[in-house]
Amino acid sequence: MQPLPEHTKAAGSAAFIGFALDQVVHLFSRGHGPGGEVEIIEVAPRTHYIRPGIVNIGVFETDEGLLMVDAGLPGDGPALLRAVRSISDKPLHTVVYTHGHLDHAFGLWSFLEAGETPTIIAHENLLRHFERYMKTPGLNAVINKQLPGGTEGKMWPAQRTDFLWPTVTFTDKIDLEIGGEHFEVHHGKGETDDCAWVWAPERRVIAAGDLVTGYLPNAGNPRKVQRYAEEWADVAETMARLRPEVILPGHGVPVRGEKAIRDELSTITAYLRHIVDHTLAGLNAGMLHDDIVDTLRIPDELAAHPRLPAIYDKPEFICRNVIRRYSGWWDGYLADLLPAPRREQAAEYATLAGGVNTLIERANQLADTNIRLACHLAETAFLAGPDDPAARQCYLDVFTRRAELEPALMAKTIFSEVLQRVQERAADSEPK
Repeated sequence: MQPLPEHTKAAGSAAFIGFALDQVVHLFSRGHGPGGEVEIIEVAPRTHYIRPGIVNIGVFETDEGLLMVDAGLPGDGPALLRAVRSISDKPLHTVVYTHGHLDHAFGLWSFLEAGETPTIIAHENLLRHFERYMKTPGLNAVINKQLPGGTEGKMWPAQRTDFLWPTVTFTDKIDLEIGGEHFEVHHGKGETDDCAWVWAPERRVIAAGDLVTGYLPNAGNPRKVQRYAEEWADVAETMARLRPEVILPGHGVPVRGEKAIRDELSTITAYLRHIVDHTLAGLNAGMLHDDIVDTLRIPDELAAHPRLPAIYDKPEFICRNVIRRYSGWWDGYLADLLPAPRREQAAEYATLAGGVNTLIERANQLADTNIRLACHLAETAFLAGPDDPAARQCYLDVFTRRAELEPALMAKTIFSEVLQRVQERAADSEPK
């Protein structure tokens, strides 16, 4: 067992951010923690944090059996079973899915094959999520290719029998009595609308799932369905009122200490509400979507919080997600209401500029001074001349530079995945 690290503001250093980045880089991999070891920490008496890969699992030991929160990736199953059995030989009494994502609700099969018969609890919306995943396995596979670490373990199931369905669902809250101890499972929207979190009042421990991760909440993913920044802030505020002493996050390191936890949860609340309030004010004022995003400023005391670095999601992504929730898809520019195909636009701009080479030259000039604008010109050149080697190389060079400069891994990996596809297509089209 490892001692649980204390969280203080002083701990919010490059070392922590490096740890968080390491966790995100291994997202959806089928391996184990750093060095191939499954990490196990006793965070409170008979309360354990297990990290078999990227996701964290919470295990509460009671006199009647084990309450396990989340189940990891499909490939985590055997290692997770071994880790749980190294802690206790008590039967697996109950499992709670904090939400239906692949890294949280698909590793239970090893326990079932071993003869365990737990009650599986999830929010009622999880059923709709599983149904949606069954309709879109190819889409989810494409989306998950944006993540680093190869492709193993990223395919989503397509058949109903591939899912480990809950046996009990709830709407707002469900109370559990296990081994003479009281546990509460609460619903709260956040990364998804099926999020659940577990409160153990006698232990003062919260198993938060992805509602707490140790970095900026993933409330703005540009390739995923609607996220819920507003309700996420409400959940963080509700958790803070309970005055927990330990939080088991869905990713990242556990947090201990009522003061540190209150500081983190209150900052999550303030951070998300700041973005939501700014976005709604802009929409109500009739601002263009781009102008709402461009004028977003995060106060230093929020942006500099050691447990909320924007190393995965970005504030501007969250802002656009709020816009999407409250507004239509039209961005306010008249030409974008019924636009010409983007390739036709690019060809016309190239003609007006005097040719693709002019766009390439200017994109390269801007790459060191205005990388965002350089990206627009490089993409225009590439769309106008997709078979032009110089245009393709400019596109690859400028966006590779953009990816190198980008601190948020979600954006960085989207850039990298698209560039890889461009390179593969170029290689396929070359004479053999």
